[in-house]
Amino acid sequence: MDPNEILRSQGGISAIASQLGISEAQAEQGAAALLPSILGGFGQRAEGSKGSGLGGLGTILETLGGADLSRDVVGPGPTHVEKGDNILGEIFGTKDVSRQVAGEASQTTGLDPALLKKMLPIVAMLVAGYLSSQKNKPGQPGGLNDVLGQVIGSMGGTAGGGLGGGLGGVLGSILGGRR
Repeated sequence: MDPNEILRSQGGISAIASQLGISEAQAEQGAAALLPSILGGFGQRAEGSKGSGLGGLGTILETLGGADLSRDVVGPGPTHVEKGDNILGEIFGTKDVSRQVAGEASQTTGLDPALLKKMLPIVAMLVAGYLSSQKNKPGQPGGLNDVLGQVIGSMGGTAGGGLGGGLGGVLGSILGGRR
């Protein structure tokens, strides 16, 4: 379950490119750079939410739109990024973390950090919508936790502070003192 393929198959890369006025190659490059940190944020939220874990996050995602989050992005109308900003608030805690994530992604991709900051809530909505849509499917007995584990596992465990290195390791160091 390649997370980048998840975004492509949903039509997310095309939607990001269209909404931000960039090429699909730039959209894919930016999304790929942001994805480990977003998934790491979901993982950090699960580790830091003693008792509620991803169950609490699943409730929040359902409140924000559940599986419709990704449909909002790929649909014909404009994306209401406030929902994505709310998701980022839940997984990162502060806008400072979002800015740092965009800055780190900019260093690895060469894309403008302002562009990546605009892309961040859209990618978060695509991921959250995908996770929400998969959690009740047959073969997903553990719900959101199992889906997230599979996605992170397919990235080689590089999506979170305690889960590995890469950009996710940067996220772990940013979030380390927050929880």
